Amino acid sequence: MAATKKKISYFSANVTAVISVALVLLLLGIVAVIGVAANGLTLKIKEQIGFDISMREDATEQQVAQLRREIAAAPFVARMKYVSKDDALRVWREETGEDLMAVLGFNPLTAEIEVHVKAAYSSLDSIDCIAARLQQRHAAIESVTTHRENIEAINRTLRQTALVLGVAAAAMLLISIALINNTVRMTIYSKRFLIHTMKLVGATAGFIRRPIVVSCMINGVIAAVVAVTLLGGLLYYLSLDPLAGEAVREAVPVEALGATAAGMVALGALLCCLTAMMAANKYIRLDYDRLF
Repeated sequence: MAATKKKISYFSANVTAVISVALVLLLLGIVAVIGVAANGLTLKIKEQIGFDISMREDATEQQVAQLRREIAAAPFVARMKYVSKDDALRVWREETGEDLMAVLGFNPLTAEIEVHVKAAYSSLDSIDCIAARLQQRHAAIESVTTHRENIEAINRTLRQTALVLGVAAAAMLLISIALINNTVRMTIYSKRFLIHTMKLVGATAGFIRRPIVVSCMINGVIAAVVAVTLLGGLLYYLSLDPLAGEAVREAVPVEALGATAAGMVALGALLCCLTAMMAANKYIRLDYDRLF
């Protein structure tokens, strides 16, 4: 009867530890998913940054075509759009309702190339350098507009957001480590008399520690699998939402979710292993009188 009660007690302690660690890892997984979504959104925002190239009135079709080919093949370009004089006139007419041809008798607008750079080139220095190089190489360019204030404002906002998310993630990780450490220590605390008994019969520290660490690592992996299942279910439920579903699927690709799941499993096993080793060493060294 006493043995049965002990088994139930150990089983209950393990279940409690798994649930506690799973909840902590779930919170970490949510933070990681938010980080992935924020990173993807940051890249999209940065790829909205770029510059506009205005062509000279006397630029030939060959010059314009050569410039367009060079820009399209450039490594810094995320996408580009060519707006001819006629296209610019049509857009002006649609947006303002004014017919410049009827008023002025000629088309005063110039052809433009709208360039959006890749995220790695979204800093103001990079864009200024690219714009200066293009102006030097191509006589067909009248001017390059870089929208300096917008670029500075966007990059400043993104840096501040990244700092806030980084601090929140670091704080969450420290809190999670503390919670997992406390959970594992409590689990091993319930085995302190068994550890002392094993010491009395001559068991070495490694022999005592090994099954405890392995058991806690297994609990950590099980907890991580539970947390990954809950996280996947939550994301799947959100992906079915008619309003936010598409945004969720785009923000959290399958590859990122897989990497997050693998990280949760590895983190759960690693943290449980390290905390179990420290806690086991503590109770192995502890005197009998201090066990109480």
